[in-house]
This record gives sequence, structure tokens and C-alpha cells, in this order.
Amino acid sequence: MTEQAIDKRRIAESFGRAATTYDQAAAFQRTVGGNLLARLSADYCPVAIADLGCGTGYFTRALHRHYGRPVMGIDLAEGMLQFARDASPDCGPWVTADAEALPLRAGSQDLIFSSLALQWCAHLQRALNEAYRTLRPGGCLAFNTLVEGSLDELRQAWQQVDGFVHVNRFMSETALRELLADAGFAQYRCEIEQHLLHYGQLSELTRELKALGAHNVNPGRPGGLTGRARLRALTEAYEHFRDNKGLPATYQVAQILLIKGPA
Repeated sequence: MTEQAIDKRRIAESFGRAATTYDQAAAFQRTVGGNLLARLSADYCPVAIADLGCGTGYFTRALHRHYGRPVMGIDLAEGMLQFARDASPDCGPWVTADAEALPLRAGSQDLIFSSLALQWCAHLQRALNEAYRTLRPGGCLAFNTLVEGSLDELRQAWQQVDGFVHVNRFMSETALRELLADAGFAQYRCEIEQHLLHYGQLSELTRELKALGAHNVNPGRPGGLTGRARLRALTEAYEHFRDNKGLPATYQVAQILLIKGPA
């Protein structure tokens, strides 16, 4: 099995285990997903809608309420889909699938919505190609993703402790914009939002990341359990970032709309 396949299995298992704790820890995710939904035109009326990387179905349900249409939920993690299916009786169907290989007919979707899911793709270009293929002419891919600079405080703190990769690497804004410009869509818009969250203790941030299933899946990650001495060193290193609101955690979020041109 390739390293890419191993990582995707790890991602699916990690998020599947987090299904029952995700919504309680996902205030930030709901905010940025809501900001993405608000960017869609008020007079836009899609018929065939897919929520790609739907997780627990929070935005699957929000899209259903917003447009009054059935919404397909797609996710790599079967545990998330089972939770979403139980919590969302008016939505569906629910499809276990990889964003880089969608089991959807070409030209079958009006809107593909994806909030904080595509940063887990090893090859974002493939996911964009698949979205383009499955959208109808005039269809929209609305997605957001984390870019370089996200969780930078945590990354810097770990760099003072050891040489391992403890924080997921995110694409630079420059590389993302180049990818979007070359993706074949007739129009695209990309806006960067910065979100600065604060925590009383480092353990609050790490517990939240665990509850969300957002574990480190990059090559170079440490194997085995993190020792107490390293955790103490990490806590001391992170304390240097403390301000009058607490310990900061920065997220850089790209909010993106892509419109497919006419046939």
C-alpha cells in the first residue's frame, strides 16, 4: 500500500472515531462553513447539490434548509456518514467516496459545497478536476481550505522541542491561487480569512484537535506516544505566545467559489 493510501486510511479512521465528539468541538468549523455558504448568491437556485466531506452532516442539513432540496452527503469516513445518516433523516443519499475519485456522473451536479475537507487531499488538483467533471455548465464548486500559516504557533512550539512533523502542512496561498487559475473554471474568487482563537491552556487546543479528528497525517510524523517530557517542553514553548486573551491559535482560511463555464 502506498504512503498516500495509508494516509487516506488514517484520515478516514481518525475522523470516523471523532464522529460523536466532532460537533461539540466544531464552533470554528461552523463559523467558516457559514461564511462560505453566505458567499453564494442569494438568487442562486441549484437543484442537484452535494456536500463533499460532509462529516456529521451539519452543512448537509444547512444546505437542505437553505435551498429546500435533497442534498447528497459524501465523505471518506464511514463513521462520519453513519452519524450523519442518523442525524439527518431528510438528507441523503450518503456516499462513501474520495474527493479525488467521485462516483458521480459527469455533468450531474449544480452545486458542490465542501467546508474544511479538501485540505486532506494529497492532490488538490485531482479533486478540482473531479468537481469540474461532475458539475453541470454554470455549476459552482464552493469550498474552503486551510492555507499556510494555520496553527503556526503550534508548529513553531514543536520546532523548539524536536525535529518531527507534528502539525499538518498546508498549501501556500500563492500555490493555491496558481492551482485555481489553472483548474479550467470560467470564474473563480478566492478570499483569505484570518481567524485567531484563544485557549486558556495548551491542553484545551490539543483536546479540541483530537475531538475533531484532525490528527497529524504527514510523512515525518513521530511514531508512538508523545512522552511527558516532550509535552512539558511543548507547553513551555507555547507559553511564549500567550497574550492578554490567552494562548493564540491562528487559522488562515481560503474561501473559494469556482464557476464552470457554458458547454
